[in-house]
Amino acid sequence: MTTDLSLLTTAAGKWESMAGEIKKVETRYGETVQKITMGDSWSGVSAGAAHTRFQATRYEYAAAQTQAKAIASLLRDAHTQFADLKKKLESARDDAIAAGMTVSEGGNVAFDWGKLTPAERSAYHHDPDGQKTISEAVSKWQKHIDDRVKAVDELDQNVKLALSAEVVDSNKDALGKGADETLDGFNAGAEGSLDKAVKDAKAAKAAEAEEKPKEDDGFTFTGPDAGMKLTGTKYGKEGSFKLYADLAHMTYKGEYTNGSLTLAGVDDMYLGARASANWGFTNKGLVAKAETSVGIRAMLEGHANYGYVGGYARAEGFAGGEASAGATLGKDGFNGKFAAFAGEKGSVATGGEVAGLGAGATAEGWAGVGAEFKWDFGKGEDGKYHFGGKGGLALGIGGAVGGEFTVDPGKVKDAAVDAADWVGDTAGSVKDEVTGWFD
Repeated sequence: MTTDLSLLTTAAGKWESMAGEIKKVETRYGETVQKITMGDSWSGVSAGAAHTRFQATRYEYAAAQTQAKAIASLLRDAHTQFADLKKKLESARDDAIAAGMTVSEGGNVAFDWGKLTPAERSAYHHDPDGQKTISEAVSKWQKHIDDRVKAVDELDQNVKLALSAEVVDSNKDALGKGADETLDGFNAGAEGSLDKAVKDAKAAKAAEAEEKPKEDDGFTFTGPDAGMKLTGTKYGKEGSFKLYADLAHMTYKGEYTNGSLTLAGVDDMYLGARASANWGFTNKGLVAKAETSVGIRAMLEGHANYGYVGGYARAEGFAGGEASAGATLGKDGFNGKFAAFAGEKGSVATGGEVAGLGAGATAEGWAGVGAEFKWDFGKGEDGKYHFGGKGGLALGIGGAVGGEFTVDPGKVKDAAVDAADWVGDTAGSVKDEVTGWFD
């Protein structure tokens, strides 16, 4: 409600201005550098190679303009749609207040007892049907406002999806189809319509999901299978390498929910060999990591959550050889790892969480040769902040121990808001009840 949406159009203007500046560079490049390959004064193999490379560079300048203009258009579309949804949310709040409700800054709806006369409050307190009517009205208006907030969140996610997709090279003129010689350059096929960009991005994600094994009642089984995949670094994306030879991979997942209670578990077994690496500089920071393993691994894990309270337990076994090293450094923190092991190991881990604050511990027994050092200080892929480490050593018989503390900002905030609302609502109810005694 307090976001300055005009910043979107301001940013759009700067993207458009940047496209204009890149156009000047492209023109200057064509009239100076590229021009020397177009006359008769230079010929031969080197001239042909230069002509292709210079043409490819000119192509990237043009693609950069297309991408910048598309980003500007997406931001303007986002501004229009966000502004519309914000007005609808404001209207929903005003309508709820006009209908006799109060709406907190967090979007929580309650009946406005302050608008009633003492006689009306007394009548409601002693009328079960009246209290039911109020409860149903509060629930109706709460859902109405929640739906408006959900619409804003869905648009927010779609804008993020579209912007992320638009900066990935579509390669529409690559591989002999045109002058594009760079597989991870600017996107000459960038889409300026937000709705179209979202539709294309979702279709691409759906196509990618089709390549993954399907789950049947929580059970998946794949293998034997082998393959290799290599992707270069893209703008804001990590480069990756993956080589695998899977003999068998079985996973079973289950979940049970009853009100605020959620129970979940996973059983995973894998036999095969894998090697992977990721590298690059993204919005998360600097990333460099590699790992390889061969052998058999089994894992059993269970989770239990009730409201803001939860816990987990995990048991894992491994036989074979593995090695890994890596580090990430960015605005969200720093983590690193070095590990090398050959032999057999078993581990147990357990932990708990209350209102977004958690702690956990791990213990492992090793029979083999190896060492491991790991440290975490910052935000992980699960959105939580992790603080902890792990260390181990074995020369025949040994093991490892580790521990960590976690902070889930979203759950901490939700718990604080709910607690504040509960205190406020309870105080209001007590005040109304006591006032009603004297009506």
